[in-house]
Amino acid sequence: MRRDEGRTVGAVAALVGVSVRTLHHWDRIGLAPASRRTSSDYRVYDDDDVARLHRVLVYRESGFPLSEIGALLDDPHINEDAHLARQRELLVRRIDHLQEMVSAVDRLKEANAVNTPLTPEDRAEIFGTDWNESWQSEAEERWGDTPQWEESQRRSGSMSKSDWREVKAGTDALNADLAGAKRAGVDPASAEAAALVARHRASISAFYDCTRTMQVLLARMYRQDPNFSETYDSIEPGLTEWIVAAVEADARANGVDPDTATWC
Repeated sequence: MRRDEGRTVGAVAALVGVSVRTLHHWDRIGLAPASRRTSSDYRVYDDDDVARLHRVLVYRESGFPLSEIGALLDDPHINEDAHLARQRELLVRRIDHLQEMVSAVDRLKEANAVNTPLTPEDRAEIFGTDWNESWQSEAEERWGDTPQWEESQRRSGSMSKSDWREVKAGTDALNADLAGAKRAGVDPASAEAAALVARHRASISAFYDCTRTMQVLLARMYRQDPNFSETYDSIEPGLTEWIVAAVEADARANGVDPDTATWC
């Protein structure tokens, strides 16, 4: 197909770096449709279509849900220059954060090379501002007489610096997905939310076996303890309450009454 006749969906997929399946989906939902069809009903994209696709990708990379992207692109009153400036700011912040993480990983690699123990300073380097040394003593005061505390101390004591790096990466990914679900308006009682609740429970079970009743009590503690609620709400406003609602909905769906949950 000549350039002046437009581009096929395969050519556009290769050009913008997404799958043909993604382009088909975006066409079906009206987010980035092809402007023309051939006599055989194949999609054909012109230059304006490709330009819209690039804008969709920038918005998506900045964390906007697809439904919001479509509204932004189709609203004639939206100041796109202002949104692009905001997108650039968000992307620069993400780049800075990733550069900090690369530096932390490099320091961990150096420590692994000499097989040094993970000190409090090492943890602060790995977890950055997410780590507060006082949390350890607060946790021991709250749960120190429980079997779960003993088990968590045993498991964490055998973890290497590489293990802690994986814990940090997994926690960051989970928090990002939780925040994305809250931001996108995912129903806390939905299957999508239940999958995130299962990941949350699995992340705790890396340290001790966490039941649904324990998870309910932990989620409610997030709401009550500013150390937790402020952390989650700084990631996404209202995230703490969304997590509580999702955990309790998952518990009810699996025969657990959150109002009578006990630590067992």
